[in-house]
Amino acid sequence: MPMTDNQGSFLNRISIRRNQVTSMDHEQELEDLELFQKHVAERFLDLVPNDSSSTTDSPAKDQSPLFSISWYRRLLDVFLCCEAEFKALVLIGRDPVQFSKPPLDRLVPDILDRSIKSLDICNAVTHGLELVRHWQKLAQIAVTAFEHKPMGDGQVRRAKKALNTLLTSMMLDDKENNYHAKVAERTWSFGRRSGAAGNNAANNKDRTNGTFRSMSWSVAKSWSASKQIQAMASTLVAPRGGEPTGLALPIYAMSTTFVFVMWGLVAAIPCQERTGLLTHFTMPRNLNWGQSMIALQEKVAEEWKKKEKKGTAGVLDELQKMEKVAQNLVDFAENYQYPADEEKTEEVMVHVAEMSEICRRMENGLVPLQQQIREVFHRIVRSRAEVLDVLDQIGKMSTPVPY
Repeated sequence: MPMTDNQGSFLNRISIRRNQVTSMDHEQELEDLELFQKHVAERFLDLVPNDSSSTTDSPAKDQSPLFSISWYRRLLDVFLCCEAEFKALVLIGRDPVQFSKPPLDRLVPDILDRSIKSLDICNAVTHGLELVRHWQKLAQIAVTAFEHKPMGDGQVRRAKKALNTLLTSMMLDDKENNYHAKVAERTWSFGRRSGAAGNNAANNKDRTNGTFRSMSWSVAKSWSASKQIQAMASTLVAPRGGEPTGLALPIYAMSTTFVFVMWGLVAAIPCQERTGLLTHFTMPRNLNWGQSMIALQEKVAEEWKKKEKKGTAGVLDELQKMEKVAQNLVDFAENYQYPADEEKTEEVMVHVAEMSEICRRMENGLVPLQQQIREVFHRIVRSRAEVLDVLDQIGKMSTPVPY
């Protein structure tokens, strides 16, 4: 039957409405993509220290000392927030078919590979934090000895021994892992001596949660933190202007966030084989979130260069201060004669009070930092599993049904 004018007009109206709905969905997606990048920029900008010359009336930032434990906890909070928003934007409620088309068919495997490398970094950093906790205990031994009244030869010798052990460990090259491994083993052994029943219960718990168990695995002897970071950074490629989907840019933003956060952790916490760690990797200056990351990258790189020159333990603020104060206390101990000069005693007690404050900050911050790294680890594992489920759906959809 030939189409009447009324029928043609009706079909035209339906077509227009469908195009309007499609256009609205597309516009909403573009708005969400732009909002995600804006949030990434704002979160990283909040980590950059305030310019003392700034006269803006913006709300005061959390002024945690740069590269302190509290600052790194804020960095991990930024990562977790970005990752959650990224997953909601890219993964949840999206047609799986989109992941089989360019450029996502190339970008998604890249970010999956980057997530695996990030899990290795989380493991290495967790072991490094165990070593830092051991250093804190050595420093606390020295503080307790110096605070003993009256201060005698025995207390000074005890403090000197603990501080020399501390400084020797901190000055070891990152590739010399035998001492570090023994320290970690000594720390973890307390949980392993709780008896057979306790071990069986722990083993059963590990079997039900493999990802938790993996956080206690050590990395291979040939593994290198610096090479791992280099491998993650080498595949960072900004999307081309002609990419057919707007998702390429947020995936690039999240990939860069992965690399920056893991690089920052390796620079701060003692890790296996950090020699030659990158001090620069390419970031987009033309994007707002890239500018804030570049500002932080320059500060981390500057501190890392000092670390490599002096052979210090890392850019973590508490470690740098601990090493400096420990050396001052050792100098006092080496020249100590009983009874101590009152003026020198007062001077050394200032250093003891400073070391006590460093230990307090570590006591309050290291365990929460370890818990956050564990949360990051599990979040990456879960998100990666969800992406693999989507890819599995695509594989099933493309498999021909046998007749």
